[in-house]
Amino acid sequence: MKKLYMIGGAMGVGKTTVCKLLMQKLDNCVFLDGDWCWNSAPFRVTEETKAMVTDNICHMLNNFLHCSAYDNVIFCWVMDHQYIIDSIINNLDAKNHTVKNISLIADPKTLRERLSRDVTAGLRSADIIERSIARLELYQSLDTVKIDTSGKTPDTVADEIFRL
Repeated sequence: MKKLYMIGGAMGVGKTTVCKLLMQKLDNCVFLDGDWCWNSAPFRVTEETKAMVTDNICHMLNNFLHCSAYDNVIFCWVMDHQYIIDSIINNLDAKNHTVKNISLIADPKTLRERLSRDVTAGLRSADIIERSIARLELYQSLDTVKIDTSGKTPDTVADEIFRL
């Protein structure tokens, strides 16, 4: 049976890094980062662009789920509201796979330190820090397995997900 790992979390919590490591631990695996489906300049959030990115994500995930070459599909994106998770799952073909919904979380201090390093390195703009910290509480109400990444290496977090 195929497994779909849906991994959400605030910006800077470690989703992409953990998913790349998880990919190395799983057999016959493919990885999609939701940000790749909405990489535009300028970045515009409208009803039209939100519908487009969800369609892009579902199309790609369905293709991966239908492909016999893959047993494991990893998807990560911010997914800070239940309706986002539900809208993706409801648009996927439900046969022959199980879904593991996971939210990566971190304490505000840890998240601030990680994002500050990215800002200093020129990888992110400074406004990301407060926006990301403000989203942390949204993950508590989601129907997901919560994994706290504070004080853990990305490899340790990937191992935790692998064991689910």
